[in-house]
Amino acid sequence: MKDNNKKAAALSYDQALDSSPRLSAAGKGLVAEQIIEKAQENNVPIVEDPSLVELLANLNIDQAIPEELYEAVAEVFAFVYQLDQQIEDK
Repeated sequence: MKDNNKKAAALSYDQALDSSPRLSAAGKGLVAEQIIEKAQENNVPIVEDPSLVELLANLNIDQAIPEELYEAVAEVFAFVYQLDQQIEDK
């Protein structure tokens, strides 16, 4: 059964091009499931944070995240960095 209340957001960050991360995708229901599925297919780490998703959902696609979200997004990127380090160490 599909969860029509599920929400997802995807962030991207290119240090050479961007001063801050950007919202690369966002959606709910089927779109959210497709975002999550694509992330899984491409081994992109998934972090579940419903509060952050709610805030990101208010942004436009390709919009840089506002300063108010820097701390929350930094925590997500720190988590992803730690995962990458664990994988490299194996």
